[in-house]
Amino acid sequence: MDKDDGGDPLALRVDDPWRDAGGAGLWVPEQEVPAVPPAGAAQAGAAGERGSVFLEVQDSAAFQEVRGRYRGFVFPAAAAFVAWYLLYVVLATTAPGLMGRQVAGEVNVAMAAGLAQFATTFLLTWAYVRHARLRRDRAALDLRWTLATRTGQERVR
Repeated sequence: MDKDDGGDPLALRVDDPWRDAGGAGLWVPEQEVPAVPPAGAAQAGAAGERGSVFLEVQDSAAFQEVRGRYRGFVFPAAAAFVAWYLLYVVLATTAPGLMGRQVAGEVNVAMAAGLAQFATTFLLTWAYVRHARLRRDRAALDLRWTLATRTGQERVR
């Protein structure tokens, strides 16, 4: 939060980015949020039009599809990873005999499972990136382009 409001720079501040976005005309919430008034009446009209475009895109089938694909991967993957982690913790605390059993040389089941936790993290990261690239990125970029052209923000900032 790089704004200087003239107050004490060491004081704890809570900046609300949604309030700032509403004042700048970048997002129009369903509830009216008191915000900084726009510089001119023309900007206020454009902000309202932009807000309706954002809401229209959010309600579109393409947006819902991208969001559904994201949730369809992330929620099951996160649940599986948490279950795998909790299984490791529960076994480590309740079954020390099993976890202490030698697998190869000085490597026991607990050590192998702990190393598998790291491998699972990297595997899950790879799977997420692959899923995003193959199933969501193109549709998300199309949505972003549609939104940018409809709001007049085609230029890269």
